[in-house]
Amino acid sequence: MTKPIVNRRSLSTLWVAACVTSCGGGSDAPPPPAIPPVPPAPVMVLPALISDTPVRISGDTPFAINCTGGSLGGTEYRNAEVEPFAAVNPINAANIVAVWQQDRWSTGLSNGVVAATTLDGGATWTRTTAPFTRCAGGNTGNGGNYERATDPWITFSPNGNAFQMALATEGAALAPGSVNAMLVSRSIDSGRTWQNPSTLIRDGSLFFNDKNTITADPLDANYVYAVWDRLAASGGGPAVFARTTDGGNTWEGARSIFDSGPRSQTLGNLIGVLPNGTLLNLFTQLDEGAGGRVTATLNVIHSGDKGATWSAATRVADLLPIGASDPETATPVRDGAGLAQFAVAPNGHLFAVWQDARFSGGARDGIAMSRSIDGGMTWSAPVQINSAPAVQAFTPSVRVRANGTIGVTYYDFRSNTPDPATLPTELVFARSADGLTWQENRLTPTFDMATAPFARGLFIGDYHALTSANNVFVPVYVRTNSGNAANRTDVFAVPLRAPPLAAADNGGPIFRVAGVPAPRPDPSFQQRVHEALLRTMDRRFPGWSQRLMSR
Repeated sequence: MTKPIVNRRSLSTLWVAACVTSCGGGSDAPPPPAIPPVPPAPVMVLPALISDTPVRISGDTPFAINCTGGSLGGTEYRNAEVEPFAAVNPINAANIVAVWQQDRWSTGLSNGVVAATTLDGGATWTRTTAPFTRCAGGNTGNGGNYERATDPWITFSPNGNAFQMALATEGAALAPGSVNAMLVSRSIDSGRTWQNPSTLIRDGSLFFNDKNTITADPLDANYVYAVWDRLAASGGGPAVFARTTDGGNTWEGARSIFDSGPRSQTLGNLIGVLPNGTLLNLFTQLDEGAGGRVTATLNVIHSGDKGATWSAATRVADLLPIGASDPETATPVRDGAGLAQFAVAPNGHLFAVWQDARFSGGARDGIAMSRSIDGGMTWSAPVQINSAPAVQAFTPSVRVRANGTIGVTYYDFRSNTPDPATLPTELVFARSADGLTWQENRLTPTFDMATAPFARGLFIGDYHALTSANNVFVPVYVRTNSGNAANRTDVFAVPLRAPPLAAADNGGPIFRVAGVPAPRPDPSFQQRVHEALLRTMDRRFPGWSQRLMSR
């Protein structure tokens, strides 16, 4: 077991007290520029949030050199952590567990998944691993004998048990002899140790399972829900669902809950639970239209019987991302384009966020939000909630605190300079009481995105975590260690002791979202979205666009 990480300055006792009392293959070199450069915007600097000191919760890799023994090749970015997610124990708000990919590869996936656990509100953290891969002990009979893993996700049941999920693979997707599986490991001791994984599905070269999430039912500790897309070599990618009804002792067989057809697929499936127990699955649907043009929509389906049956799809909005890139060099950023996140408020209202270029007429991505006040049956027109529309903003996450405050975190380039050798980036936190008036602050020091691992684009993850311990927001995120090739990225956690919204001494700018609907995209904008969706899918699944066009 790794030595605990101790924050020498310590996290504020105020936060702890509040928690307790209120609570595939390819070249390693960057490809030729695929995205036209975006004109530089004026530098805009946000004040730092009044908060405790961020804590670095990752460390040196626990995995041995050459532990994978695999065949996918590529550049191994040792000590590089990407794509974190986190959850708070509902019966002990001082217990938080975060998970992330450890030792990312340029050709896809990582050597394994690492978890960090705190039992004291963030003052100390201890790192552990679940045996999803050989590097993490999976070749000893304790789990999956797989080469690499990706897409870590974690959730807590209302009895305090934790469940983490990952995609594990052996060989390239759909290649002869390849194997891929969805694995879940349970912890019954607050994340201190992890049980041998349960296999929800295991496929060979005819199918590839991708982009998983896992959600515990907050109203019933017996139920935990896992969902993902299952791409078929012959075409199509339905939403696939598995559940446990006995707290993780056994899992039902995986089954399709939404099939969009052979020339369409789902992506980014994510389940939320309404206060009345209704399940919602939010997902992106990719469709091939006339002339092979790919479009994307955001949809939801409902279940009123804990996942036994599901409704037809309800459309939330069109998704119109073009993807982020370095404004000076056009080097692509592998971001959350094509994916959405959503949160369920205590009153049952729903908030979905994603990156979208509609507000700039296709010039650059901003952060879009849509709201539902009727359980996901109807949704508001998307509004832009990032306050610097002249710069690219990407990869948002959303959470609603127990008191109803909405929080959104995202990355943007407002601190970028004309220097082509660097890509100054920061994580921004926006919060609102009503979804209309927002206040923003900077969460990170400016860091150089150009230091990030290159995995078919500069990559720190296509999602990150924003959770809450009752009325304290807790972002868990990755930033680069600028210029450090031996340790390119780390994972950080920070509680946000923000004063009330619009407090005079906070210094964060206050703005109100525009209520004017964005114009419909013209053909040029639609083509840029099509090209961006192809790039996004090819990064996830090398050869996706060629496979699509060959059908």
